[in-house]
Amino acid sequence: DKDNFVVTNLASKMVDIRGDIRDYARLNSVFETYNPEFVFHLAAQPLVRKSYKFPKETYEVNVLGTINVLEAIRHSPSVKVGIFATTDKVYQNQEKLEGYVETDPLGGYDPYSSSKASAEIAIESWRNSFFSPEKYDEHHKSIASVRAGNVIGGGDWSEDRLIPDLMRSLLNNESINIRNPQAIRPWQHVLDPLNGYLLLGAKMFSQPKEFCQAWNFGPDIRNGIRVIELIEAFHSNPSIINLQINVKESNFHETNVLILNSDKANKELNWVPKLDKKEMISLTRNYYLEANIINFYDVCVSQIKRFNHL
Repeated sequence: DKDNFVVTNLASKMVDIRGDIRDYARLNSVFETYNPEFVFHLAAQPLVRKSYKFPKETYEVNVLGTINVLEAIRHSPSVKVGIFATTDKVYQNQEKLEGYVETDPLGGYDPYSSSKASAEIAIESWRNSFFSPEKYDEHHKSIASVRAGNVIGGGDWSEDRLIPDLMRSLLNNESINIRNPQAIRPWQHVLDPLNGYLLLGAKMFSQPKEFCQAWNFGPDIRNGIRVIELIEAFHSNPSIINLQINVKESNFHETNVLILNSDKANKELNWVPKLDKKEMISLTRNYYLEANIINFYDVCVSQIKRFNHL
């Protein structure tokens, strides 16, 4: 009930259809009814810890669900562009500091990461088999995958995510438990990768043969932030200065270092992340701490306008 989509009342401002991407017949009927030209696929089971509890469901949603969307696109005469969001965790993690590039080997230790890597393989297979650039004049479709970092922003209340856990602890006057305080992650505000997805979609529409590839949209490689540093940056606000932090050992595998290299998007799309550490944290913190006395929709619009003027 606190989700950003709900509190901004977006359902009243768009066509909102609820369904399960594992239900291909239902999914395909939506494509037939609305004849989309652009498809952005962001549906997923997105939580690592949940994937340990429900590995089969994670694979059904993330792999078979992705294949269902690919098939709906393949059979839809209207679709021109398909962009599939996966994750920075699709790479075979070697804990390297220079960041992963799009051609690095895919992998995944846990069911979530491996399911997303599997989805990437399926996307590449469908592109090779049905949507190849060489045969564009036959199928008229351009398909790409996008890999973002650890996205933060107002309105996220998912379980087992650092910022939502932090804000729940604040609102409930409880201490926060963190698992790996020294882990380095590619933290970024949600508006930066979304800006990249939209830019890529426009490029794919105008030059469909050149941009149907995999793309990283991560923060500046020099701005990797440790978990404890991010918490301390939020902690500097007077409203949460007394928050108690507990470190508890994780009972499942987690990597210590994960960094994306986005040079390809920088050079070929002219995309760069606009928000530095300070701005990213400020926008996120302001939403959670101030939106309770301001219209949530207006807060989001204001932040988007601020982002666009950078």
